[in-house]
Amino acid sequence: MSFQAYLDNIQAKTGKTPDDFRELAGRKGLVKAGEIVAWLKQEFELGHGHAMAIAHLLVHPAPGSVSREDKLGALFAGNKARWRKPYDALAAKIAKFGSDVEISPNQTYINLLRGKKKLAILQASAGERFDVGIKLKGFAPSGRLEAAGSWNAMVTHRVRNENPDEIDAEVVAWLKCAYDATS
Repeated sequence: MSFQAYLDNIQAKTGKTPDDFRELAGRKGLVKAGEIVAWLKQEFELGHGHAMAIAHLLVHPAPGSVSREDKLGALFAGNKARWRKPYDALAAKIAKFGSDVEISPNQTYINLLRGKKKLAILQASAGERFDVGIKLKGFAPSGRLEAAGSWNAMVTHRVRNENPDEIDAEVVAWLKCAYDATS
């Protein structure tokens, strides 16, 4: 059976397209293949192969097939939802740094770029924290601005925020310094 035949059979049985499943899984905060397969088997009575076909599409979408908003929805699904509003407020401030700022979500975190150069990453973690990783070469870690260490090799520093109020003017100032240093 071809992959498309699996998808056609699933739609005939459930009345749902892969995009419908993507939306439903996003609402439930399901992002891992195993949890998606278990959900599809239980809720839609799909066999293992059919459930795997949908899980594959949701976990490994074709390039360009998932919108920016869908990616953000997945990053802030489930118990990470409390970080969406603070992220949106921070993103609005970052966008004012300049017309060459790009905010680019992927499956794990949100890249902040100036042109094609990364200046920072943002990552909500299971509802408990919102980490801001920043490239600030030459800055000594101090207070909340700690060395990134093994957390992520793409950045030099990390700011751990356990409360949305901690994503404040100081964090924005560090991000602006990284933006200014990136050319």
